[in-house]
Amino acid sequence: MRVHIGLALLASLILLTAVAPGDLLAEEAAGIKGNEKSMTITQALVLGAVEGLTEYLPVSSTGHLLVAERLMGLEKNDPARPQGNPRSKDAVDAYTICIQAGAILAVVWLYFGRIKQIVLGVLGRDRDGLAMAVNVVVAFLPAAVVGLLFNKMIKEYLFGMWPVISAWLVGGLAILLVARSKNEKGNLMAGGRSLREMRARMALIIGLVQCIAMWPGVSRSLVTIVGGVLVGLSLPAAVEFSFLMGLLTLGAATVYDFSKHGQIMLETFDGFSLFIGLFSAFIFAVLSIKWMVGYLSRHSLAVFGYYRVIAALAGILLLLTQKI
Repeated sequence: MRVHIGLALLASLILLTAVAPGDLLAEEAAGIKGNEKSMTITQALVLGAVEGLTEYLPVSSTGHLLVAERLMGLEKNDPARPQGNPRSKDAVDAYTICIQAGAILAVVWLYFGRIKQIVLGVLGRDRDGLAMAVNVVVAFLPAAVVGLLFNKMIKEYLFGMWPVISAWLVGGLAILLVARSKNEKGNLMAGGRSLREMRARMALIIGLVQCIAMWPGVSRSLVTIVGGVLVGLSLPAAVEFSFLMGLLTLGAATVYDFSKHGQIMLETFDGFSLFIGLFSAFIFAVLSIKWMVGYLSRHSLAVFGYYRVIAALAGILLLLTQKI
């Protein structure tokens, strides 16, 4: 228990320290002339690192990116930009969504064998791969429908700090309750089906649960992993299925947002800043995934519950002191 709390405190301090120089970075960016890039290399590296580290951990990448944006002043219009071409919130949101491609490539890199099996299945050359492809698509569809129908409403009403902090706190407490319940009834990793034994009905339930993650701060990874375990998957299988779902869910979100706001993003932030963010997200996602898989092979999800609660309390403190 003490180890879990210590790890959560350490992770919180590292995250807050990484984005703490926000005022300095914001001032640096504000001093850039209109004909130059409006995002520093440091800002791009930080956003990519935050995206990569948190995308597949059950802590919510969207929530952490919103905090990082605020601490670095990226959510504000940049007065140094030419008249009529301010740094808009749409451009910043599009940037943070598009660098998800780096995290997607990390999964492709680490799970190439499984993805190859799925591709062969779609081509009719691997029966298990075809079943897995069907399950991934079935799980993806509910979130795709909800996202298309309510995307504008979600961004308008839920992309704020109080909704994110509330989700961090509730999600953290939920993880701790589930972990405690599993400890009393048996090991979370004991038993459960493999991906090969997964059925479409199970995938549909996981997909419906994933819709909850449309609320920023909830964490797509959290609800899909917990949903997978609750429908009968083993924890390792639930984690891997969450990664595979992410390829489709994150890929679709990236393509959709780029098609709508890609032009203003590229006009606001130069291509080099985008490359730095993508590369940083890829490297940190690889490290994050490897650590998470190894950690969960020996421990429960409890540490992420402690982290979320501490992050929520830290967020409340920052809001009350008007730091974000």
